[in-house]
Amino acid sequence: MILKDRVAIVTGAGSGIGQAGAAIMAREGAHVVVVDRSPEAGSLTVDTIRAMGGKAEAVTLDVTDDAALADGIADILYRHGRIDILHNHAGAQVAGDLEEVEVSGFDRSWNLNVRAHFMAARLVMPSMKAAGRGVIVNTSSSSGVLYDREMIAYTTTKHAVIAMTKQMAGDYARHGIRVNALCPGWVDTPFNDPFIAQMGGRGAIEAYIREKVPLGRWASVDEIAESILFLVSDRSSYMTGQILVVDGGETVV
Repeated sequence: MILKDRVAIVTGAGSGIGQAGAAIMAREGAHVVVVDRSPEAGSLTVDTIRAMGGKAEAVTLDVTDDAALADGIADILYRHGRIDILHNHAGAQVAGDLEEVEVSGFDRSWNLNVRAHFMAARLVMPSMKAAGRGVIVNTSSSSGVLYDREMIAYTTTKHAVIAMTKQMAGDYARHGIRVNALCPGWVDTPFNDPFIAQMGGRGAIEAYIREKVPLGRWASVDEIAESILFLVSDRSSYMTGQILVVDGGETVV
């Protein structure tokens, strides 16, 4: 098991990619702290992991609440003594162009997709520095490297995540801490519901994917989880400040 006895935090782990990433880390020996604002979703992920023989616990909090996030991470450090892996995955997709998007929606997108990543990384960094090692993965998106039609809040935040990731990586490499970004493309989860509605339904989005994605299909969450495992494990030990795009080839055409 390539993550044996490591302590990992995964935010937004109650469903979708976050859940699959938490499960694969646990499969490989990590003790996974499942962070989600939904107690039911977090507990379901933990139950699934434990049913497979893995180790996990649920922490219910809103990552945009600085005090709750700080208390949660402090408690994890108190109980486990260290944090080896942080996967900042919690995020939101807010649709609309410059004139249509609600300002409150833009602010919510920024706070969840960027600021919460910043705060969680800031809070774990002292313990990682003290240990002389650590891994942070920030979830961006293929929308962080592409134009995404009428999605200004989402694309702005996902581009910002990439810039922030590179900055963190450069600043903390000398402490043995690696920071990379994951950019998933089209993954079949409820996360895409806002864009599906904008496109006119599931049939329309699937036709769009067949046309725009060279592999001609969605990714499964399990396919993205394999990329997460690569980034958080020693398999990527000489990789930092990089952007791993997993999009079926969409960005190459």
